[in-house]
Amino acid sequence: QVQLVESGGGLVQAGGSLRLSCAASGSIFSINVMGWYRQASGKQRELVAVISSGGSTGYADSVKGRFTISRDNAKNTVYLQMNSLKPEDTAVYYCQLRSVVYSDYDYWGQGTQVTVSS
Repeated sequence: QVQLVESGGGLVQAGGSLRLSCAASGSIFSINVMGWYRQASGKQRELVAVISSGGSTGYADSVKGRFTISRDNAKNTVYLQMNSLKPEDTAVYYCQLRSVVYSDYDYWGQGTQVTVSS
């Protein structure tokens, strides 16, 4: 079993910054992908950014140039630095940890609220 605990959400004005963290614990495969997703009220969950255990990254077009995903493999922690925040970034942000080999190795955090005021 794997547990993911997110932190760092909150209320910020447009143009501001926040840094989200997600710490994983339990039975963690060394080769994995960690990512951040978000779900705004009334909308489907969408990918924000992903990072492999090797450091390869991917971003949604809507956040490129503003958000940066990183990880500390020694701490099993993934981060999301969010700059130049916009009201449309308001959502619950979820952390995911998954295996690239085993499809049932797929875990989610409880989510953290990010609210950007205009």
